[in-house]
Amino acid sequence: MSELTIVDLHVSVEGKPILKGLDLRVRGGEVHAIMGPNGTGKTTLALALMGHPRYRIERGDVLFDGRSLLGMSPDQRAKLGLFMAFQYPSEVPGVTVVNFLRAALSAARDEEISAWDFLPLLEEKMKLLGMPEDFAQRYLNAGFSGGEKKRCEMLQMALLQPKVAVLDETDSGLDIDALKAVAGAVNTLRGPDLGLLLITHYHRLLQYIVPDHVHVMMNGRIVHSGGKELALELEAKGYDFIKAELAGGVA
Repeated sequence: MSELTIVDLHVSVEGKPILKGLDLRVRGGEVHAIMGPNGTGKTTLALALMGHPRYRIERGDVLFDGRSLLGMSPDQRAKLGLFMAFQYPSEVPGVTVVNFLRAALSAARDEEISAWDFLPLLEEKMKLLGMPEDFAQRYLNAGFSGGEKKRCEMLQMALLQPKVAVLDETDSGLDIDALKAVAGAVNTLRGPDLGLLLITHYHRLLQYIVPDHVHVMMNGRIVHSGGKELALELEAKGYDFIKAELAGGVA
């Protein structure tokens, strides 16, 4: 069972401190949700975990199965089994979904995968996620709806089979039908070998992907944690009760 451990993580962007001592542990089979107001550092956490060069680690460590990720390139982290689904996936006109996914899987495995071997695997995963056959022949995210872009991310995750996946605001811009479809894909891929870190603003995603743990992030650190019921409390009360606890010295 894999484990992602974040220890006293401090991250700055262009000299500005964003994360200020964040601790978190995500084990295989667990679903963790991180919620919090805008600007508190949730996306910074996701990008720092993946090794984005703009995000400078000032202090702390990130361990993946006991190995420090600091100093590793994004592709090295991906090969270890770390995956990120972006809030705004990029469009790549001229590159088909099937060609992109074959290249991604070949890179992750460090070996060229033939079309003969890849296509049956792709068909299997698309069927698992309930995706139409012609989807693979479209240009990557070009002209896709928000829901199609996010389902394409889930298809990539299904093929790469990461050990820990970070989903950065996967619900952003989705209508209710698209949200249900994407959540259904995530739930299909859940299992004891996959740890999930969901970053979201809204409780509605957690109605469909029920987390084991919910964490509230403010001012660059996790200030409150609880079970799935915490998301319901946040929906009802907002973040004011957390701020009141912090003001009273209770975290």
